[in-house]
Amino acid sequence: MINNFSFINIYEKPKLTSKISSQMLYGEKFKIIQKKGNWLKIKTDYDNYVGYVKNKKYSKEFNPSFKISSLKANIFTKKNHKLIKTNKFLYFASKVSKKDENKNFLEFEKNKWIKKKNLKKIDHFEKNYNKVYKLFLNSKYLWGGKTPDGIDCSSLIQIYFYYNNIFFPRDTKDQIEFCVKKKGEGFSKGDIIFWKGHVGICLNRSKFIHAYGPRKKVLIMPINLTIKLIEKTANLFIKKISNLKNY
Repeated sequence: MINNFSFINIYEKPKLTSKISSQMLYGEKFKIIQKKGNWLKIKTDYDNYVGYVKNKKYSKEFNPSFKISSLKANIFTKKNHKLIKTNKFLYFASKVSKKDENKNFLEFEKNKWIKKKNLKKIDHFEKNYNKVYKLFLNSKYLWGGKTPDGIDCSSLIQIYFYYNNIFFPRDTKDQIEFCVKKKGEGFSKGDIIFWKGHVGICLNRSKFIHAYGPRKKVLIMPINLTIKLIEKTANLFIKKISNLKNY
């Protein structure tokens, strides 16, 4: 099955009062494990994430040819031969197929259009991970979130890999197990720093970007200050340092 909504919440349990554990972006594939009333127990194809989603009218066939390369892209509809901007979006790394196109727009569903400037071909590889992470600067912190309207620390790290179609686990605890420990001392560009329940990445030898719950947003901070702050406020110490170039 394919998620054909801008995003949908994945819940820990089949009820709306349950905690949101993650989200699926538009174009993300998943398998149905079990149907339970108005809920589906699912497993995502990309990272094997298991949870519950509302039982909606999802797509079955999908052949993506493009993906969203901007932070968010407005959806347009055509009225009287004119494309009108709606208040709906597709978000970074969402995958779309092409139904039709004109000079500046691509139609991805019936009467749903995206500006071509917000798209890259599906096999585009973005080498500049700092560029990707900085896109999300000042985005709201949201536990389980995967969009600029709300994102958590582990999803911020994962989104670069998802865009490039490289496997990387969703949750911090699984990322720690998956990642190879860095050799050597000091910090360098691309270092992924893990604490219990938290993660972020070094933009260079002194600056660190993370979706930081206490500050309620994605922000850049000095590495050493961040380490001291997390130790002081949460009594957490670094569990592992890895580097993005290993993946």
